[in-house]
Amino acid sequence: MSTVTPYRSDLRPGRDGFAQLLRAEWTKFRTVRGWVAGTVVAALLIVGLGLLFATGSHSSCMKGPVEVPCPAPILGPGGEAVRDRFYFVHQPLDGDGSITVRVNSMTGQIRKPDATPGVRNVVTGVVPWAKAGVMIKESTEQGAPYAAVMMTGSHGVRMQHNFTKDVAGRPGGVSAQSPRWLRLTRTGDTITGEESPDGRQWTRVGTARLAGLPTQARIGLFAASPGDLTVTQNTIGGSTAASRFTEATAVLDEVDVRGTGTGGTWKIDDIGVTTGLDGVTPHHPGRLERSGGTFTITGVGDIAPITEESTVERTLTGTMFGLIVVIVVAVLFVTAEYRRQLIRTTLLASPRRGRVLAAKALVIGVVTFVAGLAATAVTLPIGRQVLRGNNIYTLPVSTLTELRVVAGVAALLAVAAVFALALGSLFRRSAMAVIVAIAAILVPYVLATASILPESVSDWLLRVTPAAGFAIQQSIPEYPQVTAHYAPVAGYYPLAPWAGFAVTCGYAALALALAVHRLRRSDV
Repeated sequence: MSTVTPYRSDLRPGRDGFAQLLRAEWTKFRTVRGWVAGTVVAALLIVGLGLLFATGSHSSCMKGPVEVPCPAPILGPGGEAVRDRFYFVHQPLDGDGSITVRVNSMTGQIRKPDATPGVRNVVTGVVPWAKAGVMIKESTEQGAPYAAVMMTGSHGVRMQHNFTKDVAGRPGGVSAQSPRWLRLTRTGDTITGEESPDGRQWTRVGTARLAGLPTQARIGLFAASPGDLTVTQNTIGGSTAASRFTEATAVLDEVDVRGTGTGGTWKIDDIGVTTGLDGVTPHHPGRLERSGGTFTITGVGDIAPITEESTVERTLTGTMFGLIVVIVVAVLFVTAEYRRQLIRTTLLASPRRGRVLAAKALVIGVVTFVAGLAATAVTLPIGRQVLRGNNIYTLPVSTLTELRVVAGVAALLAVAAVFALALGSLFRRSAMAVIVAIAAILVPYVLATASILPESVSDWLLRVTPAAGFAIQQSIPEYPQVTAHYAPVAGYYPLAPWAGFAVTCGYAALALALAVHRLRRSDV
């Protein structure tokens, strides 16, 4: 009896199996006109609806009885849109120097919603971020670089500079910690802020470097009071926000100014004050009352970044409609093979079933990303120009932030496509997979941003559902030192941009893993 030795080739298995799978899946996709057309339609929806939104948006402002274009926002040293409205009592400072002051008290008035129609409801009090203290500012122009150390209504001593930077000092509100001594010292372009309970023992709060600070700057006392934010719950569960007038009055004494150029006459500037309906009379002006060495300064407004105006991502309103088409195309990309019984042929050609789904996911993800990137890269800059032509200024952002919004939205579309593909492989029925994908991604997003649900529920939806990925498009951050309506309805998400995107990626990875598991265990 002879023994037959099986033939064994000396050639090693090729390593291009997955590349061949990718080529095959790409060929399938590009040869089906409906899938290609659907991807193009998704991109066109993003572009078309985004530009339609921009074209239909208009804005104007009143100057007395005349309607005029709204002014462009003031820009701070970092290019951010800012508010620079406060009452400033100051002197020139040539070179190095310092200013020391004791903040004795801070009182104020807050306009509340009228309890009786037509009767102004003004109460005594200060808002949490009312502020008064000492400041060194490059000039009295709005948006000029500055550094200040201050006492606040409820957040204790703070050192702030250039509108976006905030460092906490001793905690507690002005009522709990006053009187409080504050000092600001300039050495070159470095400003140091200090605080003291008695004017003898000093604690450093922080330092700030004002690059390019000229030799002559302005040094002095200031007061400001941002609007009182009132959030009203709607009958259907959502909320709206309104900001109302406030003012703060600080009593400061023991003023000691040192440095070349100081010691002369104090100058006053109501920086950023606007005029009333007659176009002449100051609207809610600040004021100064002086008795010897005691300064009683009343200020309104704020020194902070703007957070609630139009943002660049508003031009991408067509994203969710394009996403619906993306979901449908991604589901059909896999369910079509089950419906036509072609999946067996695919698996016979490549028995490693997990790699088949991985190839499909990579193809649909890349195709969707490229289409989405082209759409967002066109829509955002053109939409912004259209809005500006309609007198609507979007808040400026850095180039990196704009690139993150553009590429991030495209990446979100791609991850959603992979998620939908995985659901299609799990359910193997197009309608069911499309419904589940839309219910998981779009429905929570719409409910959270349409002011339908309580904010706590909206936050929860955008933390734990695949809709969390929409956070990738948020361009303006939340500033702790700015009281604003930080809610989904206002374009703010409970998770940071990349953290929210990671949640959606996690759901896509889990769905794909379950789909691979089922495919390996089934006989198709």
